[in-house]
Amino acid sequence: MEALTHADLGQMLLYVNYFDKEIKMENDNPTIGLILCTEKSEEMAKYVLNDSIKPIFASTYQLYLPSDIELEAELKKEIEEIKYKLEHKKPKIKK
Repeated sequence: MEALTHADLGQMLLYVNYFDKEIKMENDNPTIGLILCTEKSEEMAKYVLNDSIKPIFASTYQLYLPSDIELEAELKKEIEEIKYKLEHKKPKIKK
């Protein structure tokens, strides 16, 4: 397992898009991609995925599995961070 690379993000986006177009059924939940790595880069993910509507997540790898309570707390924290970013997102100025 290594640090997150642009190739990892691109490959995951390819898999998610393929699954959506070829396998996913109309009533299925949205497809997500999950990448486990030793180091993640929010900036790299932002530019490689270019505000993609596909939910692709990169997270650092841990040597132990978190408990259900720890996992739920981390997911809630991430959801709150995403909501905050969406609420405070600067509008893009068109030229």
